[in-house]
Amino acid sequence: MDPMEELKLKQREFAGERDWEQFHSPKNLAMALSVEVAEIVEILQWLTEEESQSLTAEHRLAMQDEIGDVMNYLVRLSDRLDIEPVQAAMQKIEKNRIKYPVEGEKGTSAKHTEL
Repeated sequence: MDPMEELKLKQREFAGERDWEQFHSPKNLAMALSVEVAEIVEILQWLTEEESQSLTAEHRLAMQDEIGDVMNYLVRLSDRLDIEPVQAAMQKIEKNRIKYPVEGEKGTSAKHTEL
């Protein structure tokens, strides 16, 4: 079985066993997702750029847990909306290739509308 499908099935089972589907509306899942993303930011908040690229074992473990939470909420949200997340990401990369061509974008952090 595809790992993404297996994850979706495990999430459905987990939520079903707890009767949580009633709470897993797209709105609630999106809000929960934003909270988990904020927890990733919190781990990195006061680290230097260098420290953020070379996490301590404690920070790495915390980051792993939060990335897991973000992934779970994102996949659960996409499942509830019947959107395939990998396909959506691949399509978005292709859109971004057009929106951000290498010429003029390479090596700059300026917003594309400012170039």
